[in-house]
Amino acid sequence: MSRDEDARQITAPIRGRGAASRVAGRFERRELRGEDDGWGSVYADLEGVPKPATTVAEERARSIISRNRSPDIAFSQSVNPYRGCEHGCVYCFARPSHAYLDLSPGLDFETRLFAKTNAADLLRAELAKPGYVPAPIALGINTDGWQPIERARGISRACLEVLLEARHPVSIVTKGSAITRDLDLLAALARQGLASVFVSVTSLDNALSSKLEPRAAAPHTRLKMIAALREAGVPVGVLVAPVIPMVTDADLERILEAARDAGAQTAGYVMLRLPYELKDIWREWLQLHVPARAAHVMSLVRQMRGGKDYDSRFGTRQRGEGPFADLVAMRFAKTRKRLGFEGLPALRTDLFLPPRIPTPQGELF
Repeated sequence: MSRDEDARQITAPIRGRGAASRVAGRFERRELRGEDDGWGSVYADLEGVPKPATTVAEERARSIISRNRSPDIAFSQSVNPYRGCEHGCVYCFARPSHAYLDLSPGLDFETRLFAKTNAADLLRAELAKPGYVPAPIALGINTDGWQPIERARGISRACLEVLLEARHPVSIVTKGSAITRDLDLLAALARQGLASVFVSVTSLDNALSSKLEPRAAAPHTRLKMIAALREAGVPVGVLVAPVIPMVTDADLERILEAARDAGAQTAGYVMLRLPYELKDIWREWLQLHVPARAAHVMSLVRQMRGGKDYDSRFGTRQRGEGPFADLVAMRFAKTRKRLGFEGLPALRTDLFLPPRIPTPQGELF
């Protein structure tokens, strides 16, 4: 599909994709817009429109560890092997990051992907720097490190191998079934207190999940992922994220119960966040899939965000505020207590061993 075709006002969902159009990025200086040429080609039957294919561009990153000082995030550094995510979760807070590439946070985010082929080498080099102080690394936090292309690329696995060699702690949040391929590395890390995994579950409704997150693992598969991780000895929790008013919030208790039955040891949740272009992508999804509820959903979102689509303040951006947010918080706390969820053990940093950097001379002794 060309950029001009992407730029049309698409009025039907695209099978296998979360976004339905090429929403313009906030830094774009040009506007691409389809115009009817009199032959009806722009607004032709959408069934005949070619579906956008996934493309993966290889890139050589200049650095790989990102650091933050956000008080409401549980990690201070992260590694992202990929840019863009084929899971296509329409609600993904990372979508606006594609605007920095002069690409659309809409369709481009889930179809035009970038693989950092030197991620593991860069990670090894950064861990080996004199004075590096180990702290848990969140692997694949901006975009899922175990999205479908990881099965062929193996970049996240290569990073895990470096972390295991260096005895470095790692935390993961994923909804990609490819992570079960790496149970050997995760189990080896976990035996040393160096790994924990959260599996993200948004809904237990297969039909709804296929519209919200079309290329992520199905809900029942994610529950099996939790069971497999627990059986392998990897500390595992469930993250109900995002909780979406009038769309997924009714599933909160059932998700927690199903995850607990599968072996989850702890639980967390995050309310829907709509930064930058995401608010337009989300409104488009509402109109295509639940038009009768669209106004009500956005009314509740704004009630939780001080009358705006999004409030980025620390302390409130993850949970929201107001009556609806308070109700969700109470429901979560009550269910968490009833099910006996506890926290995961803290990851160890005292075992860290700086990795060796290969040299042309090799080992002399």
